[in-house]
Amino acid sequence: MTLGARVRWRPRELALVFARMPWASADALTLGNVILHTGDSLDVVCPTYAHRAGHAVEPHVSLADHERAHVYQYMMLGPLFLPLYLLCGGVSVHNRFERAADRYALWGTGWWPFARRPGDAIEGHRR
Repeated sequence: MTLGARVRWRPRELALVFARMPWASADALTLGNVILHTGDSLDVVCPTYAHRAGHAVEPHVSLADHERAHVYQYMMLGPLFLPLYLLCGGVSVHNRFERAADRYALWGTGWWPFARRPGDAIEGHRR
């Protein structure tokens, strides 16, 4: 906070949000019920991981919605969240936690990273 960060409780995100974090590598980082981000507000739009990586053409999503999905994921997994997140690939388009957060931000459902979705491969068979 001495470097200019602002803190605010966001009830919808169930998180304490630190805005204007002075780092350059990422837009936002969620750790439990704490969201750290570089901007002035979470109420901005951003591309999905798949869109940014060129894997799909998708509309931009709300950064607040994306980070809220990570809060929900952490609330379910507790201290297992970070090791599972890292085992699933860390900050990557291939990480199921990031894909689930983007899905939640796009559609308002599907934040759980281990949920089966229509069209998923069943018992080793692919469509």
